Amino acid sequence: MSCLRRIVAIVAALVVGALVAGCTTGEDAVAQGGTFDFVSPGGKTAIFYDPPSVRGTIGDLTGPDLFTDEPIRLSDFTGKAVVINVWGSWCGPCRTETPELERVYAEYRDRGVEFLGIDVRDNRDTARDFITDRNVQYPSIFDPAMRTLITLGRTYPTSVVPTTMVLDRQHRVAAVYLMALLAEDLRPLLDRLTTEP
Repeated sequence: MSCLRRIVAIVAALVVGALVAGCTTGEDAVAQGGTFDFVSPGGKTAIFYDPPSVRGTIGDLTGPDLFTDEPIRLSDFTGKAVVINVWGSWCGPCRTETPELERVYAEYRDRGVEFLGIDVRDNRDTARDFITDRNVQYPSIFDPAMRTLITLGRTYPTSVVPTTMVLDRQHRVAAVYLMALLAEDLRPLLDRLTTEP
């Protein structure tokens, strides 16, 4: 029986370690847990897809709103550039970047840019408190099991937290950031995307 307890303890320690390792600082852009098909080549933390004609699209992104449980769909943002941010209240770098993202959202929402969060591996009440405490105005999909990420992760790197994917107005992938972002990281790309034909 003690051998069985030892095995259970080891497995539990590995699971906890995997959950903690899922939060990245941006210096170690690698797949976590072997869940996704794509790993960023060379450990890049900012990947751009240009010219626009080579950009691909993601699947039909849909999930329940963190607060209302009503479905949120990427198609709700037709004709707008979309910044999709994968986050968790448990993630230290997410705490740093969330106010930065909110600042950029306030600056660009009247210029045809929407923001959408995807909250992963989280408790709903904790995630709601995180958003409320930081006065985040853009919506988030609640995805504790990370099912929504399957839509994003087959072709593009999304297997670290935080990850930010930026779509152009035709919802083609213009960039993926595998790091915590500052406002100055996003502004040049959004300036370009809002003026693209």
